[in-house]
Formats: sequence, structure tokens, C-alpha cells
Amino acid sequence: MEKFSEFITEAKEEKYRLLIVSNKPDKNEFFHTTQRFLDEAKKLNISAYALMAESANIVDGQVWNSGDEKNKFDISTEDTICIVRGSVARRDAYLDLVSQLEKLGVSVVNSRETISICADKYRTTLRFADSGIPTPKTALVQSEETLQSSLDIIGQEYPMILKTLRGSKGVGVIFIESERQLNSLIQLLWKQDEKTEILLQSYIKSDFDVRVLVLSGEILTAMRRDVVKGDFRSNYSQGAKVKEYKLNDEEIAICLNADKAVNGIYTAVDFIKNGKDTFVLEVNSSPGTEGIEEATGRNLIKEILVHFKNRENWRWVSHEIGRYELIKLEGIGSIVANFDTGNSARCIIHADKYDVKNGIVIWEAQGKKYKNKLIKMSKWERGALAAEVIERPLVQIDITFNGTTYKDVKFVIDDRTEKTTKCLMNQDFMKRAKVMINPSRKFVVTDRYNDFDLF
Repeated sequence: MEKFSEFITEAKEEKYRLLIVSNKPDKNEFFHTTQRFLDEAKKLNISAYALMAESANIVDGQVWNSGDEKNKFDISTEDTICIVRGSVARRDAYLDLVSQLEKLGVSVVNSRETISICADKYRTTLRFADSGIPTPKTALVQSEETLQSSLDIIGQEYPMILKTLRGSKGVGVIFIESERQLNSLIQLLWKQDEKTEILLQSYIKSDFDVRVLVLSGEILTAMRRDVVKGDFRSNYSQGAKVKEYKLNDEEIAICLNADKAVNGIYTAVDFIKNGKDTFVLEVNSSPGTEGIEEATGRNLIKEILVHFKNRENWRWVSHEIGRYELIKLEGIGSIVANFDTGNSARCIIHADKYDVKNGIVIWEAQGKKYKNKLIKMSKWERGALAAEVIERPLVQIDITFNGTTYKDVKFVIDDRTEKTTKCLMNQDFMKRAKVMINPSRKFVVTDRYNDFDLF
């Protein structure tokens, strides 16, 4: 298999800060993969901090563990990337930490949405169905009364697989050989905890499974894990033997589609083979590296950290806003802006008239005059069949939107008297603000008022 580094294009490397959100294990200071990230980050001169979900504090752009107040770690949307370990998915309170980081604009690997999908095996199955990804027949068991309906969906053939909806490292995956065993086990599970969520899956015999690491939409590496003797599982944590695996073109396509189905950034796709057929079992949103580094002989943690030195590989969670929202322009006031997803050119603000003198743009709207330093005269073509060259002044204005101030946003001053909206925001600002437009809604995160309403 080609090394992942061969897929990386030349890009300017930038320093960044690494935050790892995890849980504290019972015996060791950190789990294996968390410690590996800390060790490799230190070698690469990357500032790193492990935030334990049980004791995490997030206040005013800083994080720290309770009892470690002297080592507060600065975070920001500009320079911080966060890697979330799988144990965080155990409790919603821990996942809320991820949501806090997303709200603060930190690039999170992976998003809470992706983590939640991967942690819920049935929800993952639904995503696979939507994307046409081959997977064993699966049915949710809501109650003893609906058990037969679930069996009808997967075909009442034994053996079959029973899974708890949440589980990892092969725990919560049970081989069922008879109807009596199935009924007894379900009764036992619900007697221990009536909230235990169960699904059934058709059993597909295979002597091994394959784990594929996917990073930013490319295959990082893959390993084969042989089924443990006397067991049906093939997890490294259960003692499975591992070795590197070369994927064929079909397997590559299936794994990339599975990663895309959960909107992953860094994931592990697990599949089995039955003859030539491939069946995806699950996607893991926080794969460990102990087994696969042994299988491949590669320092995968280092490769991942180097990969994120390129800011083009960072992703942020986009927050939904309406097509129209209120923004506040520094020194001017508030205005209703049209967030136009088709505008790849420039932000524009209306002026009834304007003049440029000695590098200053003097413009007027709603009977009020404003002054801004001229950046340059911006030229572009307007129209399609009979395009004319337009030249308008370009200025910079600080704007506040949804509680955040954005410095030096470039606006073209133009007469938009004939236009429906008097302020137009472009794609570059939407990326900067990390927003996603819902074209069917207006004023999702702001309220409209008439102080300086040019809408």
C-alpha cells in the first residue's frame, strides 16, 4: 500500500496547538493513543494538552483539568485543533464539551455529529443504507413484542449477531446460535438494565476483518485482523493477530463512501469479506493506533499530526443561519444582510451616493454620511451577454455577527437602489464565520429591527 504521505500536496506548514479530549483510565495516567499523541506532538514542537472529560473546564478561551489550574491551555479558532477520543462518547455530558469547543470555533476531529452517528450502530446502518454501502442485514429490537418483526427483517437464520447499540473493542457483540439463547439473553440484558438498546444482525462468516484508516478523504493505511481462535471476533484488543492489508479499488471506494456517510475527518472503517463480497460492519470515529502501527510498522500518529500542519486539512462545524440575518457594522450601525451562497466575489453595501477624496471614501445612506479609508478601486464585469466593466471603491469594515466581531471585512460600496437587499455577504465571509445557510429560513440567529434597516 502506498504511504499516505504520497497523497499530500505541497502546502505551507503552520504551527498549531493540539487539544486532546479523553477520559482518564483507572490505572494509567492516559490511554495509549492519547499518550502517543502527546509524545509525538512534543517531538514535533507542537504545544499539546490532554483534557479529561470528567474534570474539564472551558472558560474564556482557556481549558484546564480541575486541580491543574496552573497549566491552563489557550485555545482559539485560529490555531487550535482538537482530537476527540472514543471514550468521550460514553456520556452526553462529555459530548457537550465537544459542542462547546465547536461553538468556540475550534477545529474538532471528529465533530459531535459524526461521533454520535458512529457511536450508534443502528444510526450508522441507516446512513449506510442511504449511501448504498453493503452491510449485513440489521434490525433494531425495541421490545420483546417486536422481536419477531426484527427477526423477519434479517431472516430468522442462526447463528446471528446481537449487538448493544453502543460498544467498542468487541465488547457488546454476542454470537447467537439458537432462538432459546436469543430470548434468554435479551431477557437477561433487559433485566439488568431495561434501557439497554439492542440490534440484531445477520451473521456473515469470515476468517478475518479489515480495518481501514481514512484521513481527510484519503486512505491512510489498512490492516487485516484474523478471527481469534475459539471466538468470532477479530479485535486487536481481544488478541487478534494483525498484518498490513492491500486494498483493491472496490474496497477503497466502499471505505471512502462509508467515511463520507458519517461525514468523517479521521475514521476507521471495518469490513469483512465473504468470497469476493465486501460488507462494512461499522465506522469508528476515534480509532486507536496500537494494533495498526504494529501491523504497518509506521508512525501513524506522527503522520496524522504532520497532516494537520496544513490548514487546508482543517474543518470546522458550520452553524445554521437564515438567508437573511442582522449584522452590525462598526461606526455605522445594524443592517439586514443577505447571505448569498452564490456570491463568490465580494461583500457589497449600498450607498445612495459616494465620493473618493484623498484616499477616503465618503458615502451616504439613509441620509447619514460615513467615511472609510479606500483600500483600492475594485474592478469587475457585470452582466453576461453585454458585460460592462464596473469600478467601485473597496473599504474595510469591522462587523459583529452572532456575538463575534470580525475584523477588516472587505466591502465594495455600490448603489443597490434597484436591488432587493442593500447588503450582500459573500462565500469568503461565510467560511470565516463558519456558517451554513438554510435558504428556507430567515433570522435564525438574530432579530430584525429598524435602527439602520436598509433591507
